[in-house]
Amino acid sequence: MDERQNKLLKAIVESYIKTVKPIGSKSLCKKFGCSSATIRNEMAELERLGFIEKNHISSGRIPSEAGYKYYVEYLMKPKELTGEDVLKLQTIFKNNELELSDAINKTVEIISELTNYTSIILGKSSSENTLKQVSVIPITDNKIVALVCTDKGIVENKQFLLEKESEINEIVKTSEIINKMLVGTPINEVGKRLEFEIKPIISRQIKQYEAVYNIFADAFNDFLNKSHNVYFGGKTKIFDEPEYNNVLEIKQLASKFEDKDFIKRIEEDSEDASGEVKIYIGEENEFDPNVTIIKSKYRLNGEEGTIAIVGPKRMEYDRVVGLLSYLQKEFNEMERDGEEDEQ
Repeated sequence: MDERQNKLLKAIVESYIKTVKPIGSKSLCKKFGCSSATIRNEMAELERLGFIEKNHISSGRIPSEAGYKYYVEYLMKPKELTGEDVLKLQTIFKNNELELSDAINKTVEIISELTNYTSIILGKSSSENTLKQVSVIPITDNKIVALVCTDKGIVENKQFLLEKESEINEIVKTSEIINKMLVGTPINEVGKRLEFEIKPIISRQIKQYEAVYNIFADAFNDFLNKSHNVYFGGKTKIFDEPEYNNVLEIKQLASKFEDKDFIKRIEEDSEDASGEVKIYIGEENEFDPNVTIIKSKYRLNGEEGTIAIVGPKRMEYDRVVGLLSYLQKEFNEMERDGEEDEQ
């Protein structure tokens, strides 16, 4: 397209993103200082090329999926974060007392707050994790929560209903033995050591050792089976957008957010080490054809995963790309600082 058509398409896309109103030739005439006939001809050409389309409820035009893609590839420039946005994120990055899982949770909350879209972080449990601590928290007389913590800051919990003859103090005693003997063990080796080293010991000291052993075996197996740690921010924010006024469509999308298989489709290809922010509009993503997903990979404290922002196709691309680019830079710096500290 020529320069005027590029500027015209950019104006149409950005106006629709901001106002959610179809754009007519009259408003564009004022902006470009051209005659109505000229603008109509240029819009007709953009429509012929498939970059804009008619809105069913007015004579104005809106960007098509192809129009958004062209805008993202050729016309859009990432927007820098404001000082206020940076300050909110720095409260997390500079807080050395936060565990990794807490830092990630707070990050997705702030991302969602800044963008008004749904944010997701999918983290992979790395084989580099070692056991840091096992804790047992009594909830009621027959219910406990077992917590498994790693040196990388990943925390998983699982609730158990105890048999009547099981005593909480025996379970606590077993956790103390595990902490004494297995702390520092690679997380994928804990199960084996639990069976061959811990089980013989507790069989001599604890009456209901089989039941107690099974509690901890189940907790570690559950930890290993969770190949993804999924953190959501603003899960329902996307439904505040005017595009989502159809109850059936809302239900379908909401059910996907609850389906682990669908969520895994958001994850960025682990073989792609480029670290670029990538944009998947409509049919390009495997999650839902009516949304845009902007995502990038990250690596932090030995953990790697995907940060994704899910919103309508009428998304503030420049703002979201700028935000993810900033997060990538911060995570990379934190990773480098961590590696230097280890040396």
